[in-house]
Amino acid sequence: MTGTLLLDPLIPLLALYAIAVLVVVAVTLAIWRRLPGWWLRGLAGLALLAAIANPSIQQEDREPLSDIVLMVVDESASQRIGSRPDQNAQAIANIEAEIDRQPNTELRKVTLGDGEGDLGTTLMTAVSQALAEEPQARIAGVILVSDGRLHDLERAPALPAPLHLLMTGEPDDWDRRLVVQNAPAFAILGEEVNLTLRVEDQGAAPETTTVPLSISIDGEPPLTVQVPVGQDIQLPITLPHGGMNVLQFEIPTAEGELTNRNNASVVQINGVRDRLRVLLVSGEPHPGERTWRNLLKSDSSVDLVHFTILRPPEKQDGVPVNELSLIAFPTRELFLEKINDFDLIIFDRYRRRGILPSAYLDNIRSYVEQGGAVLISSGPEYGSAESIYRSPLGQILPGAPTARVFEEGFVPQITDLGARHPVTEGLDALSPNPDGDGPGWGRWFRLVDVLVPQEAMTVMSGLDERPLLTLNRIGEGRVALMASDHSWLWDRGYEGGGPQLELLRRLAHWMMKEPELEEEALWVEPAGQTMRIIRRTLDLDTGDVVVTHPDGIETTLRLEEVSPGRFETLWNAPEIGLYRLDDGEETAVIALGPAAPREFEQTIADGALLTPLIDSTRGGIIPISAGNVDIRSVREGRPAAGRGWIGITPREAFRTAEISITPVLPAWAFLLLASLLMVGAWLREGRR
Repeated sequence: MTGTLLLDPLIPLLALYAIAVLVVVAVTLAIWRRLPGWWLRGLAGLALLAAIANPSIQQEDREPLSDIVLMVVDESASQRIGSRPDQNAQAIANIEAEIDRQPNTELRKVTLGDGEGDLGTTLMTAVSQALAEEPQARIAGVILVSDGRLHDLERAPALPAPLHLLMTGEPDDWDRRLVVQNAPAFAILGEEVNLTLRVEDQGAAPETTTVPLSISIDGEPPLTVQVPVGQDIQLPITLPHGGMNVLQFEIPTAEGELTNRNNASVVQINGVRDRLRVLLVSGEPHPGERTWRNLLKSDSSVDLVHFTILRPPEKQDGVPVNELSLIAFPTRELFLEKINDFDLIIFDRYRRRGILPSAYLDNIRSYVEQGGAVLISSGPEYGSAESIYRSPLGQILPGAPTARVFEEGFVPQITDLGARHPVTEGLDALSPNPDGDGPGWGRWFRLVDVLVPQEAMTVMSGLDERPLLTLNRIGEGRVALMASDHSWLWDRGYEGGGPQLELLRRLAHWMMKEPELEEEALWVEPAGQTMRIIRRTLDLDTGDVVVTHPDGIETTLRLEEVSPGRFETLWNAPEIGLYRLDDGEETAVIALGPAAPREFEQTIADGALLTPLIDSTRGGIIPISAGNVDIRSVREGRPAAGRGWIGITPREAFRTAEISITPVLPAWAFLLLASLLMVGAWLREGRR
């Protein structure tokens, strides 16, 4: 219960001040005239002023409020390594027990986990939000249970009470991490690109000069090299293929280090071809020859060498050779000396006329087996005695001619296998009339009948479901056979045309071994922490995918077929980091955010970042490994931490339950008192 004197004047304050001045003047005049009742006059004036001021006493009934101690517990990823989870539990139990012994004190516990993205430990954000939910006048202290590594110090709030850090970690903790300091987003195939890596030791690390570094590209068997510790390493890399190349770097987990979460890194580099070198050999002029040339020349990244055989050896018209303006076909230079300079060789309606000796054709076969690519666009000559199939090249071609050539209209169809193959998958959706009956494109009018070997893949069919487009893998290379020379009808827009450009683009890229056109592939399309896992296969079903988390936990996922040959699922990853996927046949590696998040850039516990803020509140930093701490009450402004103890500041906050206001005296009492004083003054002065 407390009392406070209140004034509620009956007239404006200015008028009250004027009356007070008149009273003072009157009393002063009485003193100057030596009137014996001047003091009674003064008291009468004060009584009148008090009556006008209307004094009253306000009494409050107060209920004391408890003090609040705020405890923010860091349970981010870096706090789940080593013995830190146990230290967190120990510190929480210690603080709860100490607060229970403090009179009139409550504990508010706030837990900080991992947020979205790679923001790191947002400790000050958590403190700010917790303080905003509590009355500042009741906060007696703020206690952080953390390793001291935070990434939002600039968001530290104004603290009304001492701040303390109970720091996890052990004095002999150490960690080793792999850092990729410089990696380009893309590189040209066949050219070296330099990556800068560094292996760093932190904390009380043992003396180590070199460590083995494992390097793997696209999940292939790794290459291991020894690299120095604490030095920048320039690592030259030559990409093996076009498209996205996933490079994985990893160092082994050493005995005693805190975590292996920062021992691996993934770099994705897009491999681009400087130029796509294509050799196009047309056996004779025909309507589709110009279409082939236009398609290949329309791509600025294609270097095209095109030869059309206009004067075969059997053509004799008596014109001297030295008077011809035709260029001699450089067979030896192209097919013997510089054949490996080409990425793709196309034979367009080529027939055997003695221009290419069998030895050169055999060299082309070797070129394919060693990784080259050959595309045959066949016409009637493929089924004749002059067929290129009847050469050493026939050993690798995916279709044996039966000598039958059909000259009637048919609409090319995508086979069941073709609906799952990336070269022709979804091709009918690109047709001029995708909503009509059938594929929605124009007819062709010639088909060479071929027999396809069992290992080849027929992705398009023609008349009576006979093979039209057949693909095969030979050694390290690839071959394709188009059993018709009428694809140019699509380019000319006959009966609406068709997606010839897209078909040939996919075909060329498949033969170039672009990863996005592989028949068997497993990859991930990330969006934040959500993975879209995609499996493409020629099989009718696929197995489950086992996802290995950054911390080694495994999750098995079932994929559902969304289109022929394409299986997908969506999965929300629990945290950022490096994930490995395996379905028993294909593997993939994906990094959500960086492979080593900010949480694991610095893993050794250290309170240096928080020291200025803690010192400003006179708090302290106490290692949990040193044992339990005591909590004491200290006055505001005094040191709030010492050896084995931390302090809180009692705030003595209260809540007003009831307020009562009582006049000092009734108005009539003031008037009676003033009257008696004035009569007393009159009597005293009259007697004199």
